[in-house]
Amino acid sequence: MGFFFTPRFVLINVIVIFQCFSLPTFAQDFDFFYFVQNWPGSYCDTERSCCYPRTGKPSADFKIHGLWPNYNDGTYPSNCDPSSPFDRTQISDLVSSMEKNWPSLACPSSDNTKFWSHEWNKHGTCSESVLDQYEYFETTLNLKAQANILQALQTAGINPDGSHYSLDKIKSAIEEGIKLTPGISCNVDGSGNSQLYEIYLCVDSSASNFIDCPVFPNSNCASSVEFPKF
Repeated sequence: MGFFFTPRFVLINVIVIFQCFSLPTFAQDFDFFYFVQNWPGSYCDTERSCCYPRTGKPSADFKIHGLWPNYNDGTYPSNCDPSSPFDRTQISDLVSSMEKNWPSLACPSSDNTKFWSHEWNKHGTCSESVLDQYEYFETTLNLKAQANILQALQTAGINPDGSHYSLDKIKSAIEEGIKLTPGISCNVDGSGNSQLYEIYLCVDSSASNFIDCPVFPNSNCASSVEFPKF
């Protein structure tokens, strides 16, 4: 017995096939976020050095690196939507706060646009099922306000004065101060000293709440690390 396909049947199937191929673009495809802050003194205290943004030297505080969608197995998506490029005009009322909390220290000096564009294009576009461009940057700034890493460290007597501190003491100070276990990464200064560089905290896939990290990045820190001045 043969099969007869009506135009309506064909149209319905074309729509279903189109929807099946379209869904991954809009579906949430990650498990959690890494919220990453770094210490500008460590960024600058390397052989590469740094350049202050055109607005001047940033304040001596941890700065935002980014909000990065991740999978529970430690891998991550990236550059998910080339059709949604960074648009500075969409975040014009956030720029002042971003210049303070999310500056670029890369050379040559800049207005931060290249840095923010990189973060949105590589990481932010992979969270569009949860956060549009404005929400991505606004949410990240709000997370920064909730997680005062420097205050937690200084309360425990850990200060950015060029001294060396136990990595375990640094981790414990952050756990005590903000009630979250951090991932910690380090870099190396011109003399080969291990420096406190980046702090990783985790956020749920809705970008609403801090959570215990499902997985941590590999630590490259020595047991004692320098906390350089800035």
